[in-house]
Amino acid sequence: MAETITLDGVEIHLAAPDDVPLRWVGQPELVTQVLAAWLVLGDEDLPLNPRLIGKPGVGKTTLAYHAGRILQRPVYLFQATMDTRPEDLVVTPVIAEQGRIRYMASSVVSAVIKGGVAIIDEGNRMSEKSWASLAPLLDARRYVESIVAGIKIKAHPDFRFCTTMNEDASTFELPEYIHSRLQPQIYIDFPDRDEERRILKSNLPFSDDEVIEYVLTFLQAAHEADERYSVRDGINIARYALKRLAAGEGGGGGARSERLPVFLQEAAAMILDVNAARLFMELLHGAREDL
Repeated sequence: MAETITLDGVEIHLAAPDDVPLRWVGQPELVTQVLAAWLVLGDEDLPLNPRLIGKPGVGKTTLAYHAGRILQRPVYLFQATMDTRPEDLVVTPVIAEQGRIRYMASSVVSAVIKGGVAIIDEGNRMSEKSWASLAPLLDARRYVESIVAGIKIKAHPDFRFCTTMNEDASTFELPEYIHSRLQPQIYIDFPDRDEERRILKSNLPFSDDEVIEYVLTFLQAAHEADERYSVRDGINIARYALKRLAAGEGGGGGARSERLPVFLQEAAAMILDVNAARLFMELLHGAREDL
């Protein structure tokens, strides 16, 4: 059951923290950078509000969530969209039983109250107006104000904030006064080959090494060609190809060694595009020639 608190005589219903299977496998230095931004060095110091930027699928949200769990604090995820309104970020009134108004705190405000970690995912999809509602929360004032509920909510000392931003999917150009509050900027790039192999194995424990190596080679070639394909895409390609193999077991259709390349190309086309399928075909053809 959702927790309820009373602030200045107003009953507020809190959102529950997120408990999701996000596992960061990769550069420990990036985790250290996020944790360093959240450090408080003394009574006069305040935590920073890092923004994690990079291409879609490189693990920005996973990194932020992992860092929050390291602090052993509740983590709250908020998915930003073009339609996000200021009240969506703070407190939303809803109609309850007998026509009464119930005030529902957003995941961000719930983190503010509980001393948790708030992560706004894809923050550059939100408008300046929405970000402006959080401006006093992200500077020395450390509070957020709800116009609809008529209350001002001060942040718990343990409250921490982070946002992710896709560098190629920005809908709104945020003004300097917002960017200056979202510091430092931490860039997450595509992982190197060994890191990417560890990520694939961690997320595909049911896969054999042959599939892992095919997908790894595809991803590394894509990074070299400056394609947008990410490890998340590679995981989904492997998952679908393996499901296709499993669905066809017992039904004939040729040996596994013959069906796997076909299903990998098919998965690449369906999950990404025909260019990805073509790249897979070239790599698979090259692998056969090396045998």
